[in-house]
Amino acid sequence: MTEPALRIRVRLFAMQRELAGTRQVELDLRDGATIEDAWLALVERVPGLAPGRASVRFAHNGGYAPADTRLADGDEVAMIPPVSGGAGAALRILELRETPIAAEVLSELSARLASPDDGAVVGFLGVTRRSPGTPAPGQEAEAARHAGRSVESLEYEALPEMALRVMAEIADEIEARFGVTRLAIVHRTGDVPLGEASVAIVACAPHREAAFDAARYAIDETKGRAPIWKAERFTDGKVWIGEPARESPRAEV
Repeated sequence: MTEPALRIRVRLFAMQRELAGTRQVELDLRDGATIEDAWLALVERVPGLAPGRASVRFAHNGGYAPADTRLADGDEVAMIPPVSGGAGAALRILELRETPIAAEVLSELSARLASPDDGAVVGFLGVTRRSPGTPAPGQEAEAARHAGRSVESLEYEALPEMALRVMAEIADEIEARFGVTRLAIVHRTGDVPLGEASVAIVACAPHREAAFDAARYAIDETKGRAPIWKAERFTDGKVWIGEPARESPRAEV
């Protein structure tokens, strides 16, 4: 008798996408299969993915999930490689932009967010720099090939619906921890030339301490948890950058 089967869709990103040569794969699995089973079936097709297992996180139908999660027919699994960080009505601006983020974005976002009750508006721009970062697990050999060279541009890739959901969770945490309700997190996707902004953060609050804390938390948690991947481009290649994604907030200190 034929064993019952289910079909799922697997989405791949960053270095995984490049190794597989595709953004998504359909897998036929046995009934009762788990995310871990899906990973093993994927590795059978693309053996080059196997060394990255320790640093991979998983998303199941748009949310982080453990490897032993059981799958159903039609489910979607995303393999998550290392990722590249007051009073008044709440207002949030959470965006992924394919177009350039101009330096004036901080003024633009501040004008949209700030209220007469705010005594502090803190803005942060993350920009492309020449010096390389820490290579993602599995990218060490490629990074060594470019040792001593300058980064020419960055490339960003995202899982949009999940990235925005994680950004919203971060905004909720900022409101609970710091009482800051007016916040912007805007992140680029696509190619970002040297010196241009890849992320913009604005936090507005009645007092400066809360605004500073909120802005720092927003960038640190976005970089650590949102499924957004960064590659550093060189003249003759690129290196994916990052660490395994955190599935939850960093503990309060």
